[in-house]
Amino acid sequence: MSKFHTETVTYVHHWNDSLFTIKTTRDAGLRFRNGEFAMIGIMVDGRPLMRAYSIASPNYEDHLEFFSIKVQDGPLTSRLQHIKVGDELIISKKPTGTLVVDDLLPGKNLYMLATGTGLAPFLALSRDPEVYEKFDKIILCHGVRKVEDLAYREMFEETLPNDELFGEWYREKFIYYPTVTREDFRNTGRITDLMKSGKLYEDIGLPPMNKEDDRVMICGSMPFNADISEILDGYGLIVSPRMGVPADYVVERAFVG
Repeated sequence: MSKFHTETVTYVHHWNDSLFTIKTTRDAGLRFRNGEFAMIGIMVDGRPLMRAYSIASPNYEDHLEFFSIKVQDGPLTSRLQHIKVGDELIISKKPTGTLVVDDLLPGKNLYMLATGTGLAPFLALSRDPEVYEKFDKIILCHGVRKVEDLAYREMFEETLPNDELFGEWYREKFIYYPTVTREDFRNTGRITDLMKSGKLYEDIGLPPMNKEDDRVMICGSMPFNADISEILDGYGLIVSPRMGVPADYVVERAFVG
């Protein structure tokens, strides 16, 4: 039996020269927890060429959504960026991953820290009712180089606050904190520097992170993940050592966002 579902691309959106989104059909038998990733890819010379991608759509939607960077010499993304509506995509039948609410201990605030396309799992989690039920505040920090790289900004600033299902919850609990490193913007600087200086906490009106109140999910480049982990360790937070073991924070180790 095949390990993959073959799905049809239903939507492609290019945010800019380096970022794009794909939506596909979804097999009725596919099950996943919000925050998990799947292996997706295409057939090349009769063989599947696959890469891990967080599922950006929440698990109650009837489609699948993926957020990707364009790597011109990347084995998969150099091809995937040219995909069109009607093309086929191969998707693994068993999503997995460490960025799930089940692997966090109870707490008051949930920080979701991302760079670039590391935003993807948080696109699903930001639309997960369980997240709003478990936490008083959900803070999404998204760090990018340029303002145009703030994909999905409209969703966080306009769509979700007015959503019929999530609007009231979102307006009460969610804090969207985008920050840019190479252009002028309302928030500038690296997430790590904003945490160390305390400016992040001043801007969002919350006290600095502490082990009692705060839980954290991290998804970005490997250096970003390592730097944030070092900061959290300094705060006294403890990382989940493996899937299924709840702790103060979790890191997506499977791929670079």
